[in-house]
Amino acid sequence: MKELHHPHQDEALEVLKNAKTVAVVGISPDPERPSYYVSERVISKGMHRVYFVNPKHAGQEILGIKVLSSLEEVPEPIDIVNVFRNPAHIEPIFEEALKVGAKCVWLQPGCENMEVIEKYKDKIKVVWNACIGVEAGYL
Repeated sequence: MKELHHPHQDEALEVLKNAKTVAVVGISPDPERPSYYVSERVISKGMHRVYFVNPKHAGQEILGIKVLSSLEEVPEPIDIVNVFRNPAHIEPIFEEALKVGAKCVWLQPGCENMEVIEKYKDKIKVVWNACIGVEAGYL
């Protein structure tokens, strides 16, 4: 398989700058998990409305935000679907992101599945090889 060109970090920063809503898929209530502390950093910037999605924790509050069971429960258009999941489980997230009309799927480092990226890159914007928490530091 040919190597895919990944978006440069400047492009990732532009995606984040232009976004209003971020849906975090795979949020964990454990402060030691990247999904928790990276989300905390994005929230601390105060520039985005953040929604949490994890069926395992639906109904709970994490960082003061009620966890939803699916992207379909997010009450407004989604600019970024920020993914913290095992690469083997990301294709259904792309399907759901397309179904709800999200603008971008952002795969956190370690969540990349190149076959899935190749399959969906012409259907939805994909950012990978960039941490949304690091990029938020530049805002």
